[in-house]
Amino acid sequence: MSISLTRSDFPAGFSFGAATSAYQIEGHRFGGAGSSHWDTFAATPGNVARGENGSLACDHYHRFEEDLDLAAAMGLDMYSFSTSWARVLPEGRGTPNPEGLDFYDRLADACLARNLKPFATLYHWELPSPLADLGGWCNRDIAGWFADFTEVLMRRIGDRMHLTAPINEPWCVAWLSHFLGQHAPGLRDIRAATRAMHHVGLAHGRSIEVMRGLGMSGLGCVTNHEYAAPADASPEAAQAAQLYDGIYNRWFLGGFRNGEYPADVLQGLEPYMPVGWQDDMATVSAPVDWLGLNYYTRKLIAPGASGLWGDLAETTGDLPQTSMGWEIYPEGLYHFLTWVSENYARDLPIYVTENGMSADENVANGKVDDPDRIDYINSHLGVVQRATIEGVPVAGYFFWSLLDNFEWALGYDKRFGLIHVDFDGMARTPKASYHALRSALRR
Repeated sequence: MSISLTRSDFPAGFSFGAATSAYQIEGHRFGGAGSSHWDTFAATPGNVARGENGSLACDHYHRFEEDLDLAAAMGLDMYSFSTSWARVLPEGRGTPNPEGLDFYDRLADACLARNLKPFATLYHWELPSPLADLGGWCNRDIAGWFADFTEVLMRRIGDRMHLTAPINEPWCVAWLSHFLGQHAPGLRDIRAATRAMHHVGLAHGRSIEVMRGLGMSGLGCVTNHEYAAPADASPEAAQAAQLYDGIYNRWFLGGFRNGEYPADVLQGLEPYMPVGWQDDMATVSAPVDWLGLNYYTRKLIAPGASGLWGDLAETTGDLPQTSMGWEIYPEGLYHFLTWVSENYARDLPIYVTENGMSADENVANGKVDDPDRIDYINSHLGVVQRATIEGVPVAGYFFWSLLDNFEWALGYDKRFGLIHVDFDGMARTPKASYHALRSALRR
């Protein structure tokens, strides 16, 4: 099987990349990293499948040269990685860890040595435990702590970054983790979630301001999106889908780009918002240079059983599904590209910063066949190309993920990678999708 599109089917300068995140691949027990709230979340029985954690992960900390060789050999233009706050500042504040700064320094240079443009995300969900002890994202002070972390790290590596984003998938940082309780810190508290929803935006803005002060450019925001459709024809399902869309898709882009939150969501959350939140919106909406969209699936939405605000039931329909149980719906990516272009981008370039699928697969005779992933790439790249033909300013596409990795609360059995990782011996085996992409990008 092959990838049906090549570089020549996209605008000049269009970039292709693959993405990873620190805790999912590096191996958090190495290099003087401090404890993160994902370490403690994973150490609590019942939170993570089979009690697994990111202490070793893919051992990327020691094997990053090999992994970047594979990325470069594929013909990628950019490599998207995240940085670990607890690796750089083990206490979250105070004295930096020289080993952590040295690691990201070497990683940046190794990217450039392979003609891979570095794309850094400062925060991909791993908060230092000492800051979690102080309330984490529920504490307004986190915006200042994050700004300080930004300055420490970007003074070291910011001069080599092609693109930089402060926070990956703020919905996951705030709502998934503080209202639904599925990720660290595992809270189910509407007041905590509301404060996290606002403080994530405030931290984003403070981080942008710091990087501007350091003379950096190429700064953006990355939001995640799911296509929300009513589960049935009832008015109640339509209202539930609209609210899901507001919480998931419109809250953060509304804050980042328009300096205001969507009224339908604010109606439910305003009683729990921190005092004076309105005064922060100029910071939340600090100007950026590009927008990043992460997209995987659609959800069919209905009211939850409790009838309480924010209690929404998610189901799937009759579309093909990945091994995550996520429906494959490429038209959803097309929707978000055009919708963001019309309502938020205001001529800024848009990147698809994550898109991919998990599949059940094994190494057989030194090979990994993953035809469903090749189909997925073909269908999603096809709608990206259609959007560019229609004038949407899409500037690049990043596949999630370069490597099989620690998939958070689901542990290690959900494989999203273009490269198979044997989590016992750490052998890397490029999958058929890797070879198909390599052929397409070099054609």
